[in-house]
Amino acid sequence: CAGCPHRGLFYSLKKTKCTVLGDIGCYTLGAAPPLSSIDMTLCMGASIGATHGFNKMGFNNCVAVIGDSTFIHSGMTGLANVAYNQSNSTVIILDNSITGMTGHQQNPSTGLNIKGEPAGKIDLESLCRAMGINRVRVVDPYDLNACSVAIKEELAANEPSVIISRRPCALLKNVKHKPPLHVDKAKCIGCKSCMKIGCPAISMKDGKAVVDQTQCVGCEVCSQLCPKGAFSRD
Repeated sequence: CAGCPHRGLFYSLKKTKCTVLGDIGCYTLGAAPPLSSIDMTLCMGASIGATHGFNKMGFNNCVAVIGDSTFIHSGMTGLANVAYNQSNSTVIILDNSITGMTGHQQNPSTGLNIKGEPAGKIDLESLCRAMGINRVRVVDPYDLNACSVAIKEELAANEPSVIISRRPCALLKNVKHKPPLHVDKAKCIGCKSCMKIGCPAISMKDGKAVVDQTQCVGCEVCSQLCPKGAFSRD
């Protein structure tokens, strides 16, 4: 979807050129071009265990990606294994504050029950630390530089780590979007750098990038890729 919070994180993973072991959820679409950022998806909860195994075998340039609801459902046991057996594994929890793939159901980390009423809320950072992970950090997936820095630093760390990529799903009704962007055709050179993130709101017409105003949510991820500063709201 346009403005999907997972897009920036996956772009950063592709740029880092690491092996990405995926999981079950809407973020599995990160395997599709042009992002092409997931190398394997087996079954729900397998991403963390697979990464742990890969790292124990000496493949240290790989990470696991798993959604917040999937992590609660079947990822915690894998992280416990990582912490207990101390593999040099990096786990990325894609926290979009909802269960996106199957229709926006709540989960134990959202603070609401299935009826939308207040409920107990699991704090992911505290949970990961309680399980024995000392390196836990949160990044905004709309900030491409911050994502790249976090991935590189945690891959280089000589201990298990968790990165929580936190930004609510763009389709949630309570999410307030910024005004859409537009492209200054005089500045656009048609390099298609903005197309590398695969946003459905961006297309090419007559050699220039075009933004669909009905889809754009103003996330500004595309503007971070443009070498000429052609994207703006002016």
